[in-house]
Amino acid sequence: MKYTTHILILSVFVMVFLPAHAQSFSNPSLILQTIDVSPDEFNKVSQDATITKLDNTHAGSWQITIENKLLYANPTGSAVVRFYDANTDKFIEVGMDSPSDHRLWVGLQLPGEGYFSVTHVDKDGWSDSTKIILAYNDDQGVSISNGKRVVVTNLDLRGFAVNAYSVYGMEESTDPPAINSGKLTFDVLSGDVSKNPFHYFPFYVSGAAAALVGILLLIKKRS
Repeated sequence: MKYTTHILILSVFVMVFLPAHAQSFSNPSLILQTIDVSPDEFNKVSQDATITKLDNTHAGSWQITIENKLLYANPTGSAVVRFYDANTDKFIEVGMDSPSDHRLWVGLQLPGEGYFSVTHVDKDGWSDSTKIILAYNDDQGVSISNGKRVVVTNLDLRGFAVNAYSVYGMEESTDPPAINSGKLTFDVLSGDVSKNPFHYFPFYVSGAAAALVGILLLIKKRS
């Protein structure tokens, strides 16, 4: 029981104390852009989606944080965001289905290979109370967290520099509108990760949470 108490205290410290310091950490070398996407932008098919340039090209090391506060109008509707590479026709696609199942998927478009699926989380893949985070650097590739666990690890996309995005939510133009109201917000952050120790913080938390569960199960089994 004593060890369990110590572990719980440590987990509270990690989840509460460190994020507070992460929010106050200042790094003037970082570039940050925040985008609020109108719900109407999702009521179109992918072919009609508008590709919007970002204010800056985010290269080398970057992080994208997505917060979905949309109100879905159609149980078969989706909220899909694509992030485009500056130099090729590569893009990363993050799709969030309606709250009926909260399905999450990640897709990828590569030159010469076309589009393919990277991962699906068919139940509780995203939540409006957590944020989806994509973290990238040239050495480790892209890792993606859904706020509860890491769903993509070290996807090799060497040289991927984000400079544009698009959104859509309908499969067919004759479908009912996908989204009724609300908004989707994402932040794009880039700069020298060596000066920003919290760049991979959400992934450390996910790993710590998994380790905590394992330790508690081991203690319970031994007791």
